Amino acid sequence: MTIRLATLFTALVFFSGGAFAQAATVAVAANMKDAFAEILMASQSSGKPEMKVVYGSSGNFATQIMNGAPFSLFIAADEKFPLELFNKGRTIDEGTVYAIGKLAIITKKSSGIASLDSKSDIAKAITGANKVAIAKPDLAPYGKAAVQYLKAEGLWDIAKDKLVYADNIGAATTYVVSGAADIGFTALSLAKSPEVAKQTSFLVADAKLYEPIKQRMVLMKGAPPQAVDLYRFMQSPQAKLILQKYGYTTPY
Repeated sequence: MTIRLATLFTALVFFSGGAFAQAATVAVAANMKDAFAEILMASQSSGKPEMKVVYGSSGNFATQIMNGAPFSLFIAADEKFPLELFNKGRTIDEGTVYAIGKLAIITKKSSGIASLDSKSDIAKAITGANKVAIAKPDLAPYGKAAVQYLKAEGLWDIAKDKLVYADNIGAATTYVVSGAADIGFTALSLAKSPEVAKQTSFLVADAKLYEPIKQRMVLMKGAPPQAVDLYRFMQSPQAKLILQKYGYTTPY
């Protein structure tokens, strides 16, 4: 082997080895932040490679993937965006529904809003609130569900002029926690998280007033083994127990 060929061979081994060593990048819907952190920790207890995790809105992630973002696994907040990626040939298959989410209404404890036990209570809270926080409905499924709920409950007209839109459900939740909004709509999983529960109170919204939030995950074509392993772990009894703890319903 000539010196030139030997050098080229060494470079190829170095670069291919580096590629395999890179951590898989996972795109995770913001509503899953606390639950997924616990799931990821449980999945790595046996010494599996670390993952790079990015949280955000499902709509933004779908656009980024279509534009070439190097995500290996997309854990979305609905079915629409993962299935769009499948139809455009970006995923291995249609993926699977791993959880069904629930919408919650949260209020800042220091805002002075009384408990929300009825439609009239919610109407009073919205009327007296400075702002009502929701995620952008075109990007975030929980934002879409919030709009559906408000319209179905006959509260849209008193809420629409007070709405402040966040890029994802995590940011909408932060608006209420920080006091930028007195009331808002979030995922039950986030409302139940210790950090949020310290400063807010929540009411589970009537699930009959919005479309079921079926959360689907899909593997991208060429996903590395660690992403495939995580995809499988997300469907395990251990992961389902964690999801249920955070208020999700899990498929059998």
